[in-house]
Parts: sequence; structure tokens; C-alpha cells
Amino acid sequence: MLTHISVRGAREHNLKGIDVDIPRESLTVITGLSGSGKSSLAFDTIYAEGQRRYVESLSAYARQFLEMMQKPDVEHIDGLSPAISIEQKTTSRNPRSTVATVTEIYDYMRLLWARVGIPYSPATGLPISAQTVSQMVDRTMALPEGSRHYLLAPVVRGRKGEYRKELAEWQKAGFTRVRIDGEFHAIEDAPALDKKYKHDIEVVVDRIVVKEGIEARLADSFETALKLAEGLAYLDPADPQPDAEPSGKGMKLDYAPPGRIIFSEKFACPVSGFTIAEIEPRLFSFNAPQGACPACDGLGEKLVFDEDLVVPNHNLSIAKGAVVPWAKSQPPSPYYMQVLSSLARAYDFDLGVAWKDLPEEAREVVLHGTGGRPVTLRFIDGKRSYEVKKPFEGVIGNLNRRMAQTESAWMREELSRYQGSRPCEVCRGARLRPEALAVKIAGEDISLSTRRSVADAFAWFAKLHEKLTDTQNEIAKAILKEINERLGFLHNVGLDYLHLDRTSGTLSGGESQRIRLASQIGSGLSGVLYVLDEPSIGLHQKDNDRLLETLKRLKSLGNTVLVVEHDEDAIRHADHVIDMGPGAGVHGGEVVCQGTLEQLLACETSITADYLSGRREIPLGKTRRKGSGKFVTVHGATANNLRNVTVKFPLGTFTCVTGVSGSGKSSLTIDTLYAGAARALNGARIVCGPCEKIGGLEQLDKVIDIDQSPIGRTPRSNPATYTGAFTQIRDWFAGLPEAKARGYKPGRFSFNVKGGRCEACQGDGLLKIEMHFLPDVYVTCDVCHGARYNRETLEVKFKGKSIADVLDMTVEDACEFFKAVPGIRDKMLMLQEVGLGYVKVGQPATTLSGGEAQRVKLSKELSRRATGKTLYILDEPTTGLHFEDVRKLLEVLHRLADQGNTVVVIEHNLDVIKTADWVIDLGPGGGVNGGRVIAEGVPETIAQVAISATGQYLKPMLERASVKPIIVDVKPRKPKRTRKVDVDEPDLIAAK
Repeated sequence: MLTHISVRGAREHNLKGIDVDIPRESLTVITGLSGSGKSSLAFDTIYAEGQRRYVESLSAYARQFLEMMQKPDVEHIDGLSPAISIEQKTTSRNPRSTVATVTEIYDYMRLLWARVGIPYSPATGLPISAQTVSQMVDRTMALPEGSRHYLLAPVVRGRKGEYRKELAEWQKAGFTRVRIDGEFHAIEDAPALDKKYKHDIEVVVDRIVVKEGIEARLADSFETALKLAEGLAYLDPADPQPDAEPSGKGMKLDYAPPGRIIFSEKFACPVSGFTIAEIEPRLFSFNAPQGACPACDGLGEKLVFDEDLVVPNHNLSIAKGAVVPWAKSQPPSPYYMQVLSSLARAYDFDLGVAWKDLPEEAREVVLHGTGGRPVTLRFIDGKRSYEVKKPFEGVIGNLNRRMAQTESAWMREELSRYQGSRPCEVCRGARLRPEALAVKIAGEDISLSTRRSVADAFAWFAKLHEKLTDTQNEIAKAILKEINERLGFLHNVGLDYLHLDRTSGTLSGGESQRIRLASQIGSGLSGVLYVLDEPSIGLHQKDNDRLLETLKRLKSLGNTVLVVEHDEDAIRHADHVIDMGPGAGVHGGEVVCQGTLEQLLACETSITADYLSGRREIPLGKTRRKGSGKFVTVHGATANNLRNVTVKFPLGTFTCVTGVSGSGKSSLTIDTLYAGAARALNGARIVCGPCEKIGGLEQLDKVIDIDQSPIGRTPRSNPATYTGAFTQIRDWFAGLPEAKARGYKPGRFSFNVKGGRCEACQGDGLLKIEMHFLPDVYVTCDVCHGARYNRETLEVKFKGKSIADVLDMTVEDACEFFKAVPGIRDKMLMLQEVGLGYVKVGQPATTLSGGEAQRVKLSKELSRRATGKTLYILDEPTTGLHFEDVRKLLEVLHRLADQGNTVVVIEHNLDVIKTADWVIDLGPGGGVNGGRVIAEGVPETIAQVAISATGQYLKPMLERASVKPIIVDVKPRKPKRTRKVDVDEPDLIAAK
């Protein structure tokens, strides 16, 4: 029996022919410096080969639907199991995807409400009972006398098929007409149906004219229809309705035609006539037409023009451009300005007064128009002036009309920048049609239950059996078991603060990864190799223990768990540790140590062991800054789960916002502080989280949010292009004597435009060969041999290196190569200082991790001339960083604060928190149990707060620190030269 996964001669990326033995059915952690080759070993070698071997065992037909991975550069791997990768990537950006749907909890909830739910009348609030034939006849006789109707039996409702046999049977039974997909046909003339599409077929049972004496006939017809359609019957008006469109063959009707009355032997309200056709799981699906709210198509929200985006800065006057869509053109449109001037005369307000000081009526008229009342608009066309008296549609009405009328994709995109999401006015965010919301269990409709957090839902479903009858419990027993198990798995991986209706696109990479981890535990597989990429990201130390227990449970099922991780607790709990290094990039790719924790700690060449054993530590620092004495204060923040939070951020300091997962850190820092500051300082058009006000922003000149979004969406983007170094490199090559002699301009050295690039591969360096059911093959371009440029361009060299050679250098090598060129050297030095010396200058952006992308952005900001009045906001910058990389990063961040800037960091890493000048701790729990400031002050103060989970983990670290910091006043350094910040400058508008 194989006891190990044996890897021999792995050379993928920077791996240097390494050999490792990973014990099966164990928890193995691969650690090491960023860029040392951890992911190359775990994902690009072991997982890729495991998945490739499994997929190759399938048929050629099946393989064409699966994404196959390239065979990794490795001599051989023995003992490999089918592999499942759980990476840090957002589950889905689809707004229809939620936590409940991704985990399949919603599928079981739909089944539960369909089988156990009781429908209630929205009018009376009473349970809906079954309708009798007599009640159906009475309801029909109550219609206007003389009105004509079709009585239809809906025999096929949204199902695929051809139905030739059924049509013949209905004709044999004596029926002559049917309505297929909204159009009437004689049965013998019915068209052939495409079996790949869903169809609606209704048999015409009777044609009725409402008048006295037809009750007996009606009763017979209803009985026939109900028998034919399993208890359902439709009564549709035969006369054309105002909003129905006649077609060539008859009257074409939508899913729910106007005037339709649905009769059911099962569910109907005799008072209001409210009827539910059938209670099936699809009725509760907001992704199906049978269940989705017709007003918002199941999205729960609509895009509308947002007043705060149309007028983002309330301190500006209309004359100074407060109404951004109408003032954006330079110079502003004379037509729009004359319209606004006419309104000012008619309603007696001044265009030079700040928007916030205008009368409420004036603001209402400008935004929403005169409500149909005519107003005199005066225009000047050259030397001729004229007046027009007509209603004014308002700025938002104008935008709505332009959005509806335009056929230009560019104009739609431009106008959409002024739109924001608002809950649907019909379903109020529930996503479902009224019929679905009328079905309740224990007094709750399905949407109310999905608005619960995982913790609340876990408690509610656990006790639900107490509120059900014996019959209902018999039906619901198996369904509740599945729901409770899945909720329990989410709870065990530290996600109990998430709400079930939260959309997947708003989840962080760590949250998405842990959701997939919970799903895998629920699958109960054994004998599988699971490869995880830093599952502890975004997780508070308090929740780490639960995550580790989850990983151990996965192992106990008979699986092999391979984790790429920097977290100290994960390393200490591992059965086997592989430490990669000794450095990053070309200096890494070797196994420094592998074995048990004790063997690792005894290794003197391992930097990881140095930090774990205490031989090295991240220094605490000798001082803590008190800052400039000024503050930015957020008053009354209520975004998401924040509970009317008022908090001060001291300027000129390094501040950490901490708290357990889901406590409201991002809601306070990103959604409120950053969004409000970006609107005020950068002129950004983003929606600020609700709060009373944000004070003190006048003391700053710009705000920069450095997040982990990619620096580019295509391989053509790279660190050199993002930081601006590539422009200077091209200029440098264009200035060489050889280039001048040939007349080459900087554009000659760009691989994105014709001229200097290789046209055979269009500057990609690779050619993609599609292989049908085999994986696509990328081959090096045989013309440029991967250099991206044509031969003439590559003949221009500096120090014997062409521009292709420069792009293939590491940042570290480029620093030395361009040491005499300050502009390029400084940018390379900044990349090196943030720990990216191992990254290649021209490395495609798509191959950079989120943490690497964030540090590239940080290096770009560091290369700018500091003003000393900048607010930097970073969201978990230690993502993917080793202890040594965290130390380097902290040096950079503290240097920003030393220059008088304010650095605000959302962080769980205790090594970062302990070096902060000020800590704002939110909690005490996540979700509804969070959203409050439970402690603020220096780290030593936080450590003394018993209710603070952060403080309890921080306390022992501070006690072990060798240096006790002194709090001092630090005067911000006066920059040598400042520059005026232009709010329209695009590089100052943060990527958020």
C-alpha cells in the first residue's frame, strides 16, 4: 500500500528539480517566503498532475467539456489521488448567485417550502383552502355579463418535448383547439415543436359567453379541465386586452396574460381571488420565470439614477458644476446652462449658491422636474433669443430618457456611472413573485429565512421541528437534516456571520474558499487529495481553531490535505511541513527542510524556523506616534451591520482596524471612510455608506485605496506597465544611438502596437493551438522565439541587452542594470522594497496573486512625491506574505506614516497590529453581533479589554516583546516640494 505521494525532479517555474515525499491521509503544510515556489509545487505540479491523470481516464467525448491542465515539468509522481483544488478566487460574480445557492442550502429550502409550506392570502392573512367546482362557477358568473372567455386546461407548463402523441390523444378525446406558446391552433394544424425548448400547451375546453343559465355547462367544463390538467384551469379573456399584442395566427400571450384567472382545486382565496397555481420548488426559484419577481426579474434590485452620484459634491454650486452629468463637458453645454438659468428665474434661486444651501423645492425641481407643470425656458441662439413654455423633465428624467433612447454602447456605459442599485419596489428585495411569498412555514416566507445569518438560520432550523405537525415533520425530516448539516459546516469554518442572501460577488477570496471547503466536507469524499491556498486569509485568530479542526476532519475522512500557508497555528498543527526557499524567485525553488514540526524548528537554515522558534522576530519599534493631533471623524455610520458608529482616525499615524470576521471592518473603513473621502477629495463617483457626516477631510489632499484587485485583466499588463517604468524603459531605448540612427521612436519598443512587435504572434510571444477535446496548446512563436519583438527592434541593445531581455529580468536584476538611470532604478527599487524583487519586470498581470498585485500598487504610490497629507487605506496587505515579507512590508508602511501621511490598515495579523500607533477594534462578534467599537487606543490598551478577542490574542505577544515602545509626538516632515492635487487626475482616483 502506498503511504506517500512521491514527487521527483519537479522543475515547474522556479523549482530546481526538487524531490519531496508527502505522507498520505495527513495534513501537510507548504510554507516559505513569497515567491519561493510553494504554489508551483502544490498547484502547478501536484494538483495539475492529479487532475490531468483523472481527466485523461475519461472518454474523449467527456474531455472536450472539461478544462485540461498542461502536463507539469516533473520527472514522475507516485501515489497520486484524484485532486480537488480549493483556491482563493471569488465563487461567482453573477448577482443571482448567493451564499445559500452556492452551498445548495437554498435548493433544500425550496423543497421544504414546496412540500411543507402553507399558502396564506395576502388580503385576509388566512390560510388558502382548496377551491371547489361550485366556487369556480360562482367566480366566473360574477364576471361582466356578455364578456367572452376561453376555458383552458394547462396540460404542459414550461416543459421540453415534441408532444405529438399527446396532441393525437387530445384530438381523439374530442378536443379541437389548443394554444401552444401563446398562439391558438386547430389540433390537426399544430406546428412541430422543437424538443430542445420549453413549451406551454393549453387545451381549449370551452368558449364561454357569461350569461344566465350556463352554470351547469360551466360545471361540466370545469370538471373536464381540472381532470385534464391535474386540478388546474385557466380562464382567459377572448376579447383583446389593451396590453396584449395580436399576432398573425391569433393572440400571442406572455407567461401571465392580462386578465387571466387561475383556478385550482388546491389553493385559492375566495375573498380576494388570490390563487396559487401549483406549489412546486421552482415557484421559489428567483432564477426561474415561475418564481422570479416580474418587476426585477428575480434580482431583488433595480438600477436607477442615484441623486448622490448625479450631485456627488453638495458643497459645489450649480454654476461650479454640482450637477455632474450636465457640467461634465468642457465648456458646459450652453443649452443645459440656459435651462438651469430659466429654472432659477422661475423658482427664485441662485445658481451660485452651494447645492446643500438651496431650498428643497429648488433641488427637487432640478433633479425631478416640474411634474408636468409648464415653465418658461429662455434660450439664446447666436443673436436671437426666444422662449419656450413647456414642462421640465428634470436632470434624472433627462438621463432616463437618454438611456432608453440611445443605441450607443459607449453612451450607455457613460450614463450607467450615475446609476446605483435600489431594492425593487414590488418585491422589496425578496426577488420572488407574490405567490411564492404567500407560502409560509412557522409564519415565515422563504425570503425572510434567507435574510438570516448562518448562525441565526442554524438555530432557527434546529428548532423548526417543534413548530411543525407530525405529518409535516415526517415529510421535512430528511430535508432539515441536509440543511442543518450544511449550516453546521459553514459555522465550523468560521462563516457564521454571513447572511444566506449575500451575493457571491461581495465575498472575499478567503470567504469563497472556506465556502467551497464547507461544501467538500459535506460531500463526504475519501481518498481525495485536497490542495488549499491559504484558507486562513481574512480569518481572525479566534476562528482559526475552528478552521484547523475542519481541515483535520477532512483528513480523518481518509483524504490527503495539502495546504499552502503562512499562518503560525497551521504550521504548528501540521503532521508534515515542507519549507521552501531559501529566497524568492531565482533564489528559491529548493526544499530547505521537510519533516515534522520538531525537525523544522531544529533547522538552522530555515527563515520560517527562525520566526517560529523566536530566533527572529518582527520588531515592535521603540516609539508609537501620537500623530499630528488632528483627526478624521466618521459620525453615525450605519452601513451594513454598523450600529450608529462614531469613531476618530488620528492623522499622521499607522492605524489598524481589527475585529473578528464580519464585525464591520470593511463597512467602516472601505464602504464609509474611503468612499466618503474619495468623493470629497478625488471627485470619485461612488456611493458612500450611510452616515451623518465625515469631519476633518479638509486636512487631507487625497485618499488612496490599495486593494488586491488585479493590476490588469490581460497578459499584456505587467509590473513595468502599471508602475510607469515601461514608458521610461522605452524612452531610454529610443534614445540610444542605434535607435536614433534608425529613426526609432518609443512606440517602436511597445509590444502592443504595430511597428516593433512580432506580427506573427502580435506581441504575445506565444501562439495558441486549439486541440478540441485535448487542452489548448501554447507554443512559443517560431518567428520571435518568445521575444515578442521583431528582429530589427531586438538589434537595439543597451549593455548587450535588448528590450526583450530587460522584460525577462527580475526586478532585483533590473535595479542593478539600470543603476545609472534614476527614473527606472527608483521604480525598480520601490518594487524591491515591498518584497517583489523576485518578480520579472514583464511578468503578465494575470499570473500575479492578489497580494502581489496589492504590493505593485503600493510601490507605485511610494514612488510618487509624498505630500504628507495623504490617507492610505489597505485591506489585509499581509495576504500571502511570509513572516520575513511582513517585516519588509511594515518598514514601507511605517515610512509612509513617518512622512506625516495617515495609514489605515484592515488587518488580522497580530505582528502588524502590535506595531500600530492606534487600534480600532470592532465586535464583539460578527454579523448582527458586531458593528460596534469595543476598544480603541494603543495596542497595550486593547490587550487589557476583556471583551476584545483581538486583545486576548495580542496580550501574550506584547508581553513577549523585547522592546517596550514609548508614545511620542512626531511632527510630520515638511515635504521639499508640494504640488497641487487635481481632483480630476485619473491616477488619484482609487481602483475601488
